[in-house]
Amino acid sequence: MWEYTDKVKEYFLNPKNAGEISDADAVGEVGSLACGDALKLFLKVDESGVIQDAKFQTFGCASAIASSSVLTEMLKGKTVEEANKITNKDIARELGGLPKEKMHCSVMGQQALEAALKNLRGEKVAAEDLEGEVVCECFGVTDRQIKRAIKENDLSSIEDVTHYTKAGGGCADCHEQLQKLLERTRAEQPKPVQLAPKVKPMTNIQRMQLVTKVVDEEIRPSLHKDGGDIELVDIEGLKVLVSFRGACAGCPSSHLTVKEVVEKKLRERVDARIQVEEVRQ
Repeated sequence: MWEYTDKVKEYFLNPKNAGEISDADAVGEVGSLACGDALKLFLKVDESGVIQDAKFQTFGCASAIASSSVLTEMLKGKTVEEANKITNKDIARELGGLPKEKMHCSVMGQQALEAALKNLRGEKVAAEDLEGEVVCECFGVTDRQIKRAIKENDLSSIEDVTHYTKAGGGCADCHEQLQKLLERTRAEQPKPVQLAPKVKPMTNIQRMQLVTKVVDEEIRPSLHKDGGDIELVDIEGLKVLVSFRGACAGCPSSHLTVKEVVEKKLRERVDARIQVEEVRQ
């Protein structure tokens, strides 16, 4: 037996907005009695594009009635643009959750809303809904509907597909096709971008300590090999002042040593923005 939230029970036992709107501005109809679930959604929209009233007629289980009822409550007072953003996840969330086996009821609500909004815009709904190849003969579910459910709800198993679309919930003859659709659709999904972890900026003291460490342990030993030496004169933020000693002092190519040895190493090891200047003493 499925566990229903109190909200699902309330909207099933005391459904709100059941019925039809005789002068509706938009009507959306999905499903069929032959497949076991059907929903017809009626919308009344004012001149400013705000939904003033919403009613439904549904044939289905407790979850189908609850999903349809809560959807009409969600729609009242919303603009058409706001209504267009409502998803099956929003419907399920508003009910406090649905058993995973009943998520297809919230999907049916989203599909009925999309059909109604197309009808409001004067678009032909039937041709759009019939697009695709029927994969599940038992419930009349197309590959287009299945692929969309996989993408929008990150489905990863045949069981998931059945919960969200009912496909595969009958004779199971379509399970092999469902598995191929799952693998192909998930392979087409863009891989999530791995963002580099944010590195906390160094403080001035930390930068000074690291500059000193690099000079003492990496730069000075390399200069000692040629009889030279280096002295840190001052560190002003990203500006490092140095003075050469020994064989390096007064060398005509000291400016190259500053840029190609000292500055390059400090930029690699400390901060790419560091600038090194020679102070002649």
